[in-house]
Amino acid sequence: MKTIKRCAVVGGGIIGVAVARELANRLDGAQVTIYEKEDRLAAHQTGHNSGVVHAGLYYEPGGLKARLCRRGVELLRDFCAAKALPYEACGKLVIAQTAEEQERLDNIFVRATANGVPGARMLRGDQIREVEPNAVGLSALHSPETAIVDYTAITEALADDVRSSGGTILLGREVTSLEQQANGVVVHTNQGAEHFDLVVACAGLQSDRLAKTTGEPPVPRIVPFFGQYFLLERAAREQVKGLIYPVPDPKHPFLGVHLTKRIDGEMMLGPNAFISFGRESYGWKDVRVRDVLDYALFPGFWNFARQNVPSAVREFQTVLSRKKFIREAVRFVPSLEGATVLPGTRGVRAQAMNGDGSLVDDFVIARRRDTVLVRNAPSPGATSSMAIAEYIVEQALQD
Repeated sequence: MKTIKRCAVVGGGIIGVAVARELANRLDGAQVTIYEKEDRLAAHQTGHNSGVVHAGLYYEPGGLKARLCRRGVELLRDFCAAKALPYEACGKLVIAQTAEEQERLDNIFVRATANGVPGARMLRGDQIREVEPNAVGLSALHSPETAIVDYTAITEALADDVRSSGGTILLGREVTSLEQQANGVVVHTNQGAEHFDLVVACAGLQSDRLAKTTGEPPVPRIVPFFGQYFLLERAAREQVKGLIYPVPDPKHPFLGVHLTKRIDGEMMLGPNAFISFGRESYGWKDVRVRDVLDYALFPGFWNFARQNVPSAVREFQTVLSRKKFIREAVRFVPSLEGATVLPGTRGVRAQAMNGDGSLVDDFVIARRRDTVLVRNAPSPGATSSMAIAEYIVEQALQD
């Protein structure tokens, strides 16, 4: 194992902080530093997601997502118990409404079984009401161990462990480039430069730009998609006990509207998925010209757009109309007809895209000598964060 005395992690989201904690735990006496450009941790994807701990239903058996999701659930659950953080296994139903969806759902059940998802079972017709009394459908896949948490609180607890181990967290420090030396890497920031033996970049929405400074290819490119959530009024939220999801449709790149219980008791409806005007834009008026040009001049984006016109129409309807949002949910829970919804959180997904317009499905973790680059870690990235950290550190220490 190579000698590592100084390590840097770029990015203060849950994956970056989990990596820093793992480095501090594994490397006796090593100095670990986290660089975060914002004034707080978990400022972007970690702090704007649904809070779901995914059980591993959908992912290709043997792939990184499948392996690290299942391991990540175990680590996350144990960490929450040790830190007295809320962790609620509220359960999840994936409901089929048509014969075609039912066939796809049967295939998902096969994957879930292969991935070792605990308690996964198929329900038919009236059995659905035994889990969700107000839900309807032809069949459903029930995952009783799917859970909800507060990922921002978990990130802060991970950060406390980093500090307790002697690590340093530098807020307001934007990393502009990474420069490989004969030995080690120079981290250039908005406030100077420092040398480290190992650097792990967990830059999320900026991951492709940072990777490019190391000599990595510019593709896969991050193309940002926003997702808007709405909150059900108090009376309506009692209609749903846990999580209710549609069956993924291979004709659409994103899942579609679903119902998600939040750890604070709120019930979220959403998200939709539509192109964002900025990688870190959380409002319509926040337009980042550089970010728009990045995908507007990327041939892969236009290939994606041509291939997904029906999906764009579907998603744009939910952008324009709250009623459309509710109609999507009413298909699964008819008693929500007429419910009032209020604006909720809005997030931006760091979606890696290939040059042909296809979306990168699995986690992508690249290595360039003394730098490890997380280039794609969408959902279940937060669920898998502690397992991703284990994987990265193990790979980094093998040389």
